[in-house]
Amino acid sequence: MTDEQKQKIKEFVVNLVKEYHGKKRFKPQDLEKEVEQNFQNENITRKDAKAAIKELTDNGELIYGYAGGSFLTLPEDQTQ
Repeated sequence: MTDEQKQKIKEFVVNLVKEYHGKKRFKPQDLEKEVEQNFQNENITRKDAKAAIKELTDNGELIYGYAGGSFLTLPEDQTQ
């Protein structure tokens, strides 16, 4: 996976979480599946998606929440 592909995946994941914020809670595995399906023509694997999601959480762009199960969400200051 190239840096350009990783950046596209990260943008896709953040936009997806933003779009469904307050409507749907994404587990990390759900996001991996979405990335894999959306980027299947570019040979992106779940492992690639997992690495991009890990970067997003490490950088604080996404955080883990818990309500009956773990999910990824935006930090409070990015929800507006």
